[in-house]
Amino acid sequence: METHVEVTDTRTIVKSTTKTKSKKLKSAITIGLFVAPALIVYTLYVLYPIFTTFIYSFYDWDGMGVGTYVGLQNYLDLLKDAIFWKSLTNNTWVVFTSVFAQIPLGLIMALMLFAPIKGIKFFSSIYFFPFLMSTVAVGLLWVLMFDPINGMINQLVNVFGFENIAWLSEPNTALFAVLLVIVWQFAPFYMILFKAAIVGIPEELYEAAEIDGASSITKFFHITFPLLMPTIVSSSILAIVGSLKAFDIFYIMTGGGPNHGTELLGTYMFKQAFINFNMGYASAIAFVMFFLALLVTILIQTMDYYRKKRGAYV
Repeated sequence: METHVEVTDTRTIVKSTTKTKSKKLKSAITIGLFVAPALIVYTLYVLYPIFTTFIYSFYDWDGMGVGTYVGLQNYLDLLKDAIFWKSLTNNTWVVFTSVFAQIPLGLIMALMLFAPIKGIKFFSSIYFFPFLMSTVAVGLLWVLMFDPINGMINQLVNVFGFENIAWLSEPNTALFAVLLVIVWQFAPFYMILFKAAIVGIPEELYEAAEIDGASSITKFFHITFPLLMPTIVSSSILAIVGSLKAFDIFYIMTGGGPNHGTELLGTYMFKQAFINFNMGYASAIAFVMFFLALLVTILIQTMDYYRKKRGAYV
């Protein structure tokens, strides 16, 4: 009798396990069907080009016919290429400007939107206009403003008694002139990110701090700033990756000149690919850009992981 009961229990457990596995399989298939379209598009337009670029970087190829396999020669040539290192240095300047100028300025602008200032909502719209403009329009606008003879910037400089400056023609000023434009155009984007994050901070925290007599600065450093840290991390990743891929505004305003003074990895890759038709070398530059962006993203995510592990708020 006991043996019969045990056999019945075993069959019940087996049936239950089979049903659970069947449910999990159906759930996995359903999830897979929903994810499949996005996964196919991602594979075709992101993963496949990255893999193909990596393969092309091992060839000497002009874009026509069949290339010649050269192994790591393109990467070895990169190490000896002074323009490549100049471009990488300029990209580093763009990264530092984006992280240490754009993001803090975006945060300050977002905090100003919550200040009791009359008409601040109107200014919030004005602040966002540069980001809504096309990069081509922004580039052409600032080229006119930096005009060495009739430009608005030089007219302003003349007011203070200084002579006209060829902002975009001098190697010493061209890079910083374009960096100024980048900060002007993209700081409003981070303003919107921080504004959305600040709205999500519970008002009760500020009310409790006020009861305890906390000043505005104390509330910022002990409530606002820690709770904005995830947004700061995300913004930093966006800024760094975007800076490493920067191309359009530099190409429109200076074309990488003068004398490669504003050359970036993106503009140098474009010239190698579509002016010199050196596709293999351009692919090597492109893959280095991808590798650097991936490396920096992993580094920031790892630092954020250990920050949370140490008991950060969020």
